[in-house]
Amino acid sequence: MPSDEEVLLRKSVASISSRYGAPYFQRVVDERKPATELWNELAGGGFFGVHLPEEYDGGGGGLYDVAAVLEETAAAGVPALAAVFSPGVNGTILAQHGTPEQKDRWLRGLATGQIMSSFAITEPDAGHNSFNISTSARRDGDDWILNGQKYYISGFDEAEFAIVVARTGQDERSGRGLLTLFIVDTDAPGVSHQPLPTALQVPEKQSTVYFDDVRITPDRVIGAEHHGIRAAFAGINAERLLVSAICTGVGRYALEKAVAYASERTVWKAPIGSHQAIAHPLAESKIALETSRLMTAKACMLYDLGLDGGEAANMAKLTGVDAGLHCLDAAIQTHGGNGVALEYQLSNYWFLLRMLKIGPVSKEMILNFIAEHTLGLPRSY
Repeated sequence: MPSDEEVLLRKSVASISSRYGAPYFQRVVDERKPATELWNELAGGGFFGVHLPEEYDGGGGGLYDVAAVLEETAAAGVPALAAVFSPGVNGTILAQHGTPEQKDRWLRGLATGQIMSSFAITEPDAGHNSFNISTSARRDGDDWILNGQKYYISGFDEAEFAIVVARTGQDERSGRGLLTLFIVDTDAPGVSHQPLPTALQVPEKQSTVYFDDVRITPDRVIGAEHHGIRAAFAGINAERLLVSAICTGVGRYALEKAVAYASERTVWKAPIGSHQAIAHPLAESKIALETSRLMTAKACMLYDLGLDGGEAANMAKLTGVDAGLHCLDAAIQTHGGNGVALEYQLSNYWFLLRMLKIGPVSKEMILNFIAEHTLGLPRSY
């Protein structure tokens, strides 16, 4: 059973988000604007920083709490993708691996939502093999000089800074890159970006980002030199769970609309929901949805307890995305031709969930992980 605190948290977020809802979301997408009004109200209430330390202006909760926030916003038709990579990924990385000075300088703004940030790891030639990234940083006295390119970076155009994953060496035995995390201002000399057009209908834009001899001072290095992947995965595992929360939230949104439509839409003198061809896919969607929500809750609890949650996080991400897509597809089918009419506000969420099935980690890589680490099968790649 959810605690009284969780019930209140979800109710508060749902109340705010539902006042904006799908019409607001579609409007800001059409106007190519960020969802500033919704962001400011939720951030002002401390909801996006609910998982971050109280001493740095957060709510002192855990990932379970912010996952609930993101699920409720999505269930109201306003999925907050920016909250995944800004307070979600970057806030978690800084909270767990930042120095007190870094937390004081950068984490406070993420916790309150007054600062937006971006996470830059993806590269076109590296794919899911993060150790193969080519963006590099070399020593120049006490400073670092950063060069390279990042691809499919969310929200960079609105961000004040980005946490950038860069190669700083190479392991002689394995040949893998040694990675380090850097805090880089988006307006620093040598930093540029250009829009990456996509089919996504979300306020957050995608960008290709370029680093040309960007100087980075030592106070902007997160964690130990050459060991950035450990700090990065603190945020990456959190990202998988928050993505699952968004997808299950969209699934709830779509299923609610489908059930209402199937109960009201009458053909041949009976509501279409009375026909098993309509009812069964919706029932299956509900089962998948609740199963994925349980998996996500379990994974969040393991994460908050500091236990090894890699297996659960991967399972939650896969089941969450699949359940969300199942619900959305069934809802569109239930609406017939109306399912792709923009006024019914269903199909506009399709590419968001379809993209999240590919990244931040693909279904195939999750299955590789489960096959090797859970089942003990030989490594396939």
